[in-house]
Amino acid sequence: MTAAMVENDQTSEGRPWDYLLRTWRELDVPEGWRAEIDAEQIVLVPPPHAPHAHHNGIAAKVQRRLYRDLPEELEIYRTLGIHVAALDKLCVPDLVVMPSELVDAADPEINDPMDAAEALLVVEVTAKGNARDDRTKKYRAYARAGVPMYLLIDRFDTRGAMATPFTEPNEDGTYKHSDPVPFGKPLVLPEPFGATLRTDEFPV
Repeated sequence: MTAAMVENDQTSEGRPWDYLLRTWRELDVPEGWRAEIDAEQIVLVPPPHAPHAHHNGIAAKVQRRLYRDLPEELEIYRTLGIHVAALDKLCVPDLVVMPSELVDAADPEINDPMDAAEALLVVEVTAKGNARDDRTKKYRAYARAGVPMYLLIDRFDTRGAMATPFTEPNEDGTYKHSDPVPFGKPLVLPEPFGATLRTDEFPV
């Protein structure tokens, strides 16, 4: 992860978040990169290092499987910014599931992030450069936002490649339950998804 830091403009009015959000809206981010807001900084997240196709391939397989049983009122989004209000943090997950009516109703001229509290599922696929953030900072952020399920697909887990759904978020930034599944074994997601992910199909 590389931080293209936008310093707080001390002469601007309002909270640092307001200034950073205005700047984030106007960014022209290079293809494949993502711009996020963390700790009063705008951070540019580069594309995963090789094998880049494996990272995207896993996300695509998860997305395709979820669509088979996803209720019509829900949609899966990639590169959608979500705002964790409790932390003034903006994340751009690999996948996020939320009611489509909320995204459809957003003003396309403003390009504001969606409220992370409205997400039903957030999926992050680790890359070598950001694995620690996905395991710690984003884990805490999604829990604080009240995201019911955070699915962390970690090819670089020290125990071996692992897919872990975290459920039942606490206000202290932790999840009550986790059920790590090593690559090669099926991962069953509860309703409203009702999907079984074949992790043996995930490239390592």
